[in-house]
Amino acid sequence: MIKCTFEDDKGASLRHVIVDTLVLTGNKLLLVKRAKKLTEGGKWGLAGGFLDRDEYLIDAVRREVLEETGWKVKDVNLLEVVDNPKRGNEDRQNVAFVYTCQAVKKVGKGDDESEDQQWFRLNKLPPADKIAFDHLEMIRFYLKNK
Repeated sequence: MIKCTFEDDKGASLRHVIVDTLVLTGNKLLLVKRAKKLTEGGKWGLAGGFLDRDEYLIDAVRREVLEETGWKVKDVNLLEVVDNPKRGNEDRQNVAFVYTCQAVKKVGKGDDESEDQQWFRLNKLPPADKIAFDHLEMIRFYLKNK
């Protein structure tokens, strides 16, 4: 947890802003297998990561998806905001802005944060215990509200 001191000399804990993205094509969802060195390593998850300083959320979505999967995307839309301070399996408190988008073109490979990436049919996802963090809840929210 990052600790900061504000102008009034009071300390505070900050929560991290992240984006998590459902990359879709037809009835398939792209999931990345997290590198073993990361929290929840070896599990499947949504493409995403931390918002950089001076970065807009939509730009973070495009950047993170491209970095982790090599895919360019379009039709980026906000699905939900997950601000639960007790999100499961987290090593820090993250506020997730969850987006959906459509895959357009594969232009590269994933970075070292992922070991693999695969397209899964929305009705044939990996078992719940093989999906990182609360990403399955995000996917279920999408399926319920699409």
